[in-house]
Amino acid sequence: PSRRCESMGHTVRYAVPYIPAQRPAGAVAWRGGLGGAEPPLARNTMRGVIFTGGEGPPPEYSAALAAQADCIAAADSGLMAAEACGAGPHWIIGDMDSLEDPRRLEGYPPERIRRYPADKDYTDTELALTLLWDQGCDETWIIGGGGGRTDHLLALRSLFERERTPDRWFTASEELRRLRPGERFWAELPPASLVSVFPLGIGPWKALSHALKWPLDGVVWNRGYAGISNVTAGNPVMIEAAGGSFLAVLPLVSL
Repeated sequence: PSRRCESMGHTVRYAVPYIPAQRPAGAVAWRGGLGGAEPPLARNTMRGVIFTGGEGPPPEYSAALAAQADCIAAADSGLMAAEACGAGPHWIIGDMDSLEDPRRLEGYPPERIRRYPADKDYTDTELALTLLWDQGCDETWIIGGGGGRTDHLLALRSLFERERTPDRWFTASEELRRLRPGERFWAELPPASLVSVFPLGIGPWKALSHALKWPLDGVVWNRGYAGISNVTAGNPVMIEAAGGSFLAVLPLVSL
């Protein structure tokens, strides 16, 4: 069977097959492994991926991420990044002021395009997130958004401070992962990789780690604090949000 993304009253099927499986009772949710690949424990979620403007991973990397999606949305100029890696979006959303050539929209059914005025209260990425959540996606990834204007970069970072947030964000050279209270991840990273950790939301915060040069266990966190440029000291690396939420910044590893 294929997972489905509803599009304006009819169904658009994405070509990548979805093979359902059950996570064993009590297993901790896995938020991805090398380059977004998942371990044998399959997910029980509906995953949405947003292509947004700004610097993102190479096309072949983005294509591998998009292949794991049940629903794909392109936010404005993110359409160009989606097309560059061969990922046909179910939805195209935004004010379209960043498209190099608006005529590229002519190749898509009008019902798959949601156009907004330039004067609006939400960014195109925010609109895409809301759309994916409305479609039933309970896990969301952002591809792109690196470099460029600092205010746009900070606006994307601020999304992770909210009550409902994206789960992962992939830029040209890094991956950012949201860890909710009680969540952990394990990852195989290159030797001496840099890893940074930021507390999110409201504390108190408590983090645990494995295979980091400076363990996170026992670190006292306050709002505005950060653990910058920690270094991996073996594999696999583990970070756990034992209390409060965290944002981990990791290198973008090879697929």
